[in-house]
Amino acid sequence: MADVGRARRLSKRIGTVVASAIEFEIKDPPLAFVTVTDTKVTGDLHDATVYYTVRGATLQDEPDYDGAAAALERARGILRSKVGAATGVRFTPTLSFVLDKVPETSAHMEALLARARAADADLARIREGATPAGEADPYRVAPTDGDPADPAEIERP
Repeated sequence: MADVGRARRLSKRIGTVVASAIEFEIKDPPLAFVTVTDTKVTGDLHDATVYYTVRGATLQDEPDYDGAAAALERARGILRSKVGAATGVRFTPTLSFVLDKVPETSAHMEALLARARAADADLARIREGATPAGEADPYRVAPTDGDPADPAEIERP
């Protein structure tokens, strides 16, 4: 089993090679909107997973996830050859491509946080002039004449 540092360095190098090849060497139109976000290599250095995102042609366009996935499958052999030539390892890792959902997940989390902030603001607005229904501290009990105020004053037999 290879050390973790070597696997990390190899995964960074694979990510750089794949991103560069997609951008400058492979002329497939659906790949024009693909961005490599991360790469992971297994401990034995035999398999590499490349995470990618796809953006739309314009801000209003929906990304073509299926077209990008098909284009990456078509380019898998070329990309593996380029990775083998650039890394110089004895066994070139097999490449698998996984759509990275981090941007969509973070947008969803931002929307949830905005809803929570709005609910907190509404609650603060409602709570501004409110007073407690009973006493200010209903759990504080005033000592009676026969009860000691301090638990240390209780006589023990």
